[in-house]
Formats: sequence, C-alpha cells, structure tokens
Amino acid sequence: MKNLPSLLKKISALRILVIGDVMLDRYFWGDATRISPEAPVPVVDIQRETATAGGAANVALNLASLGAQSTVVGYFGDDEAGRALTATLTDKKIATLSTPGKAQTIVKTRVLVQRQQLCRLDREAPPSAYTVTADDAEKLLRTAIARHDAVIFSDYAKGILSDALVARITSLARTAGKFIALDPKPRHALTFHGLDLITPNKREALELAGIHPAPHEPFPAAAVCARLHEKFATKHLVITLGEDGMLLSTGGKILKTIPTAAREVYDVSGAGDTALAALVLALAAGAKLETAAHFANAAAGVVVGKLGTATVTPAELKAYVRGH
Repeated sequence: MKNLPSLLKKISALRILVIGDVMLDRYFWGDATRISPEAPVPVVDIQRETATAGGAANVALNLASLGAQSTVVGYFGDDEAGRALTATLTDKKIATLSTPGKAQTIVKTRVLVQRQQLCRLDREAPPSAYTVTADDAEKLLRTAIARHDAVIFSDYAKGILSDALVARITSLARTAGKFIALDPKPRHALTFHGLDLITPNKREALELAGIHPAPHEPFPAAAVCARLHEKFATKHLVITLGEDGMLLSTGGKILKTIPTAAREVYDVSGAGDTALAALVLALAAGAKLETAAHFANAAAGVVVGKLGTATVTPAELKAYVRGH
C-alpha cells in the first residue's frame, strides 16, 4: 500500500460514532498442571488478570488506535465492570454516551491456559434490559451525529439495537450526509436499508441472504451478493471469509476476492471489529473499496497475531505492510 501514510493522515482527522452493544472483556491467564479431586476438570493457577473493551467498545478502541477520534454509545452499567469499561475507554481519549437502564454491564470472561482458551464465562441481562427507544436515541444522538463523519452500528445481538432505533438513526445520519455502516448479526434479524457498508462473515452472509447450500458445496458468492443487495440496498458489501480473505461487492456485483494478509493466527477474538473499524475509516477518508479492504485486511492480520481482544496502531500497520 504505497498510499498508506497519506491514508493514515486523512484518518487522523476523522470522527466516528459507534452505536451498539458494549462489553468488558476480562481475561484470566494461568497454567494447569493437575486435575481437581472434586471433578474431572483442570485446576487453573491464575497468574494474572487483564481487562479491555469488547463488542462495540472494541470497535471504538480500534478506531482510536488507528488515529481517529471516536465516541461510543451503549449501555454502561452502574457497577464495577461499567466503571472499568468507561475508564479503559477514557484512557484512550474515547468519549462515551450511556443509554438509560438499570441492568448489569455485559462481561465476557475468558480463562486462558498456556495461551489457549479453556472456557468463557458470560454475564449479562436479557436483551430487553438493554433496549433503548428510538426517541431516547434521537435525543441522545442528534447533536453527536452532526459532529461525526460516520456512524457504525455494531450489533452483538444483546439488545441495544432495534429496528426502530436503526431506522431513526439512519434517517438522521443520511440527512446529515454521514457514512453509515453495520456489522450485522442475523440471529438478531435487524431490519435495515440503504446503508453504505455491511460486513458479515461467510455464515452470516448466507443467513442474511436466506441461502443454504448443501455441505461441501462452494460458497455461492454471486447469488449471495445479488440477494443481499436486493434485500438491503447496501452500497458496499464486504464478506469476511476467514482464511480465504475478503469478498468485495458493490451494487450487488462481485468486484473481487482479496486473500488474507494473516501470517500467524493466535486468536481471532475481535478481528471482525478491527476489520470493520479499518474499512469504515478508509472509506470515510475517501479510499476506494479495494484499497479500504487491503487496509482492513492488513489491520486484521496484525490483530490475529496477538492473544486476546486487541487493536493495531499505525506504526504496527506500517511495519506489517513493509514485511509483505
């Protein structure tokens, strides 16, 4: 990417608004050398504990790490996890806007033994506890939308995003001339239309399209792209294909598939958040879709080489691109 320095400079002037399901990602790191006498399970000797932002908050963290300013909107509970999450974001100069409610902050706790994830423990309330009305969202975000260059909906199917909220915020953002992107979760079945970008993975794209190929059949890329454009009228579609790279589509037509940039994969946690953040930043900075995809592919390639939910810096990205 010969234009990487220029692109990063443009990105540093951007302000991005992220709306979605925020959570705290907690990690217990340790070793297991014996089996419990109480049950046939390993005993983990915890050596250290870390925490970082997850979900929509991780998207904001990636935006900030790449040099942009970001604001994240979601539910931050009045509890220890909520305060830890807010402090993590504030430390990175990320603004936060909390939606109303009285539920606990969503927490995902992972136990890692010798760099391998042993188990994950989730703590969250039912989706209804996190839901915010479209009217409340508009009151909270009307001014914020005007002050940002793009809006990202980060859906983890936890309850923040609803059809009414997405429609209202999309209308406000479209009227204000802002770039709008969504990372969808088909099990949530959100209704949306006319966005600038959606970024499902291969399984999510099939579910959104309502196409169910037989086992071992090739991925029906052309049919999926055409169907998703017919249903959602999205300008750009980027389907992340894991080890097979990224499939790029505009107007329902396939542009091309670019291979993955990853050389070593230690942990895919949060890689989708990184790709989404990088794609939106590059496109909002005026890059063409293929350039934006190469930028995002490189960013994700750095992140999957790290353990745990992680981000990528401009310096790491430059070094990674030079290595390729």
